Amino acid sequence: MKALIRSMRLRTLPLSLAGVVCGGILAYGRYESSLWTLVTLFLTTVSLQILSNLSNEMGDHLSGVDGEGREGPNYSMADGGLTVKQMWHAINAFVVVCAVCGLAMLLISYHCSILNIQFILMLLLGVAAIWASTHYTLGKSPYGYRGLGDIFVFIFFGLVSVLGGYFVVAHTIDSFMVFPAVGCGLLSVGVLNVNNIRDMASDEGIRRTIPLRIGARPAKIYQTVLIVGGYGCYLIPVLLLHHSILTSPSTFLVALMAIPFALHLVGVWRRDGKALDPMLPLLVISTFVLSIIFTVACYGL
Repeated sequence: MKALIRSMRLRTLPLSLAGVVCGGILAYGRYESSLWTLVTLFLTTVSLQILSNLSNEMGDHLSGVDGEGREGPNYSMADGGLTVKQMWHAINAFVVVCAVCGLAMLLISYHCSILNIQFILMLLLGVAAIWASTHYTLGKSPYGYRGLGDIFVFIFFGLVSVLGGYFVVAHTIDSFMVFPAVGCGLLSVGVLNVNNIRDMASDEGIRRTIPLRIGARPAKIYQTVLIVGGYGCYLIPVLLLHHSILTSPSTFLVALMAIPFALHLVGVWRRDGKALDPMLPLLVISTFVLSIIFTVACYGL
């Protein structure tokens, strides 16, 4: 059980929750909806993230990425804590958990109206999310090994997370939500990019990530664009709403969040390899906190 929990990589959960917390809570505050829709939305998101983490470990283990030269932390399969068979059981179990939680979310949200076109489209989106969670490093042609991870992370951790979370609660989309959706997507891609910069040496010859395609220095420039752009997508709408960062405590805090993101970028430019490890949780927690403060700021508090 300890080995399984370690492979779930619970420290990644704040990043997966950042988008749905923002989208779901803002929608819940503006439209009449069941609290259980929000609860099952969060449970579905957490389950999908854990499924993704387990699948990624399995794929990296089978491909040899998690070998002796790995710069990142070792997980349970690498040190013998979990066998391949045990990991497959865990992956299959979480596929079921994701399906049950997602279906419960939609049934509650749409009052069991399974022939509703929105219900059907959201169901298909859920199937796509499960597929994306399991095929980053698994399958015959994992998209994470072909340099497509950035695109999928932007779509599912940004657009689907924020806009999908908002839609499943409100049954409509507010154009204003495009700002945090893009922002969350860019910052989430930043997490993946730092991870890939750190692992360039061990990934060489096994998979083709963006840093391996363009080189370390261009990848750090790319990281700077992602972080500045992502943070800006949160700051700009707050300024449009309140016209000043001094309007409320929360708007001021959104502006102050520039500090941890700046510290992250300084660390990325000064470090390489395993020394980049602390920059990952810093970016994950900063993204989650920014999403929470942004949500509060949208209520004018």
